[in-house]
Amino acid sequence: MNGRAGERVFQFLCWLSAAALIGAVLMILGYLVLKGAGSLTPELLFGDTDPLKALTGRAQVFDGILPAMAGTVALVVLSVGFALPVGIAAGIYFAVYAPPRVKGVLALLVDILASVPSIVIGLFGLALVIFLHKHLSPAIQPSLLISSIALACLVLPYIIRTTEVSIDSIEPELKLAGQAFGASKLQNTFYILIPRALSGIISGSILAIGRAAEDTAVIMLTGVVASVGMPGALTGKYEAVPFFIYYISAQYANQRELAQGYGAALVLLMICLGLFGLAFLIKRRLESRFFYRG
Repeated sequence: MNGRAGERVFQFLCWLSAAALIGAVLMILGYLVLKGAGSLTPELLFGDTDPLKALTGRAQVFDGILPAMAGTVALVVLSVGFALPVGIAAGIYFAVYAPPRVKGVLALLVDILASVPSIVIGLFGLALVIFLHKHLSPAIQPSLLISSIALACLVLPYIIRTTEVSIDSIEPELKLAGQAFGASKLQNTFYILIPRALSGIISGSILAIGRAAEDTAVIMLTGVVASVGMPGALTGKYEAVPFFIYYISAQYANQRELAQGYGAALVLLMICLGLFGLAFLIKRRLESRFFYRG
């Protein structure tokens, strides 16, 4: 087989793999739509509560997934908010400041953290609750805040790695341009490297959003419950759509409840798409600010 024929075979396999991936995604989405589209009604969101009263906060929803939707959004925003500063700072340190030997050791630790199963992260969150309850305050219980901290640990490696790789992929000439004109290492990092790596950093944030939104094992051990109403405080319990999907699919009493589980899965996808869209808009605004205004 000559080089051109080998290249064609390789291209064919790449296209075949891409088609298989797209086909699998479309099959999953189609199956969810087929099973759950019929349950996407106001009753799924609000139950027996008047929608207007529920949306204005005049009545609590206990038999719909509106509180779970609010809890999921709050959980994702908090966990990614906790992980972003630490992850970006660590990624910058790895790419710019860390000596090779130190970088190798820390990179190994990040890889180990990335490979830890989510149930182990959940046990860490539970152990943290027990420790704080015993040594700091008896009032500390599993809560939205503890779940957010545990999920932040889960998504931290994604942000660290994407930040590091994004900075490492910048052209060497551009990395040295600022310092060649007399800028300090810190100025070169903030005014040249970070803006150029911004697209990759936000891509890592989007991955973190998806990972935090879908996880069930962590939140099961750190504060989520089946029914508690809208999240009222960081130190209180909360509902979440992934947990709703889990328990209703595990113990549904009839086909209607099972269809609600499929409908909730579609709602979770819509929440993720909304958060992804928001992150994408932020990415476009920041890119236009850094790259089109000089």
